[in-house]
Amino acid sequence: MNDDMTFNELDFLRTEVRRLRKALSRQTPGIDLLLKRRGFRVYKKEPPDDLLIPAKRHLNGYYQMLHKYSFRLVLRDVIKRKGSFTLEDVTRYATPRVTEEYLDYLLSVKLIKKRAREYVLAKGTITSFGATLEWYVAEVFKREFGQEAVWGVKFKRPKVGGDYDVIAKFDGSLFYVEVKSSPPKQIYDSEIAAFLDRVEDFAPAIAVFLMDTELRMKDKLVPMFEKELKERYKDPPAVVRMERELFHIRDRVFIVNAKESIVRNFEKVVSWYYQKVDGLS
Repeated sequence: MNDDMTFNELDFLRTEVRRLRKALSRQTPGIDLLLKRRGFRVYKKEPPDDLLIPAKRHLNGYYQMLHKYSFRLVLRDVIKRKGSFTLEDVTRYATPRVTEEYLDYLLSVKLIKKRAREYVLAKGTITSFGATLEWYVAEVFKREFGQEAVWGVKFKRPKVGGDYDVIAKFDGSLFYVEVKSSPPKQIYDSEIAAFLDRVEDFAPAIAVFLMDTELRMKDKLVPMFEKELKERYKDPPAVVRMERELFHIRDRVFIVNAKESIVRNFEKVVSWYYQKVDGLS
């Protein structure tokens, strides 16, 4: 019974934190004004062409499904197939039974169609999982933290360009997330350099390089960051492990994967930032 009470109390506290953050969010400037103060104006955002989401009535359930790493992997594989595919074609990241359940779900929300033994994407123009993952991360900020968020943002900047995958207003400050759906072996030095360029130009309170993988960050990604930092600074900051495969640079720039869950890892990043930077510990 004590365990149940503890769980209920924690659940209540999380709900209260979300409620208070929503109230604070309504009383502080919106993202557009916070960007304007930095000299940034949104040129484009949230392009719909490559976005794979169901009708509005199914969005809550779809968001919950995207919490599951194996579902995201199967969905990524479905999109990669582009044309028709079979159950066996996408049974790499989950058991055949679970994969079939995922395909049945995608059928029920009309994201795929079935033709005999084969399936096909209902929206055949989707080329990658990237936009959908960005949408999901923006929804995490809205739903779990009660914060305003936009994804797929482009600015017209004289020196630093590219897409800003997700930008959230977080308790009156800005939170920037670079979202990668590819495994670490498909990340290149130029992508690390571009991320750090944007961090320096944008100057968010918190910046996260998120890899949607449960693979280790220490093997390849952390050395890539260390190499880039050495090339930029005479006295480069260290890449420090927080725990497991979560790392930080000077308590403001974070490198995280999806192990345990994306939501939980964002909670850890926010907690770390407030304890270390705001001196709450």
